[in-house]
Amino acid sequence: MWTMTEFRRVTDELSVSPQITLDDLPRAAALGFRSVINNRPDGEDPAQPSSDVVAAAAKAAGLAYAYIPVRGGPTPAQVAAEQEVLAELPGPVLAYCRSGTRAIITWSLGEAAAGADRAELIRLGQAAGYDLSGVLG
Repeated sequence: MWTMTEFRRVTDELSVSPQITLDDLPRAAALGFRSVINNRPDGEDPAQPSSDVVAAAAKAAGLAYAYIPVRGGPTPAQVAAEQEVLAELPGPVLAYCRSGTRAIITWSLGEAAAGADRAELIRLGQAAGYDLSGVLG
């Protein structure tokens, strides 16, 4: 049985998601997303589509695409790259990884470094179903 991937709204400009399918890309575009960020490294699971395949499907759906693979916790360079891409891509943006956790952590660390209120970031994470208190607390 096919189920739709859940897109979890964090802000008006960002939602995060567990691993998406290629069928999720036209649906994301229809829901108003304009860009996708893939934070999942290729090859974590043999069933996941590669970044190149997702990039082509995103383009076909009219979505901009960025690939910032994160293994474990994001590095400062990955956090900075995510912030840079978010500033450049048209929004709203859908970021994903296996569970959505790396996607929201990478975003939240960048927001915190830019001066966002950590308690508010933790609240936004909780509202989307993610506990950021261990990262931002």
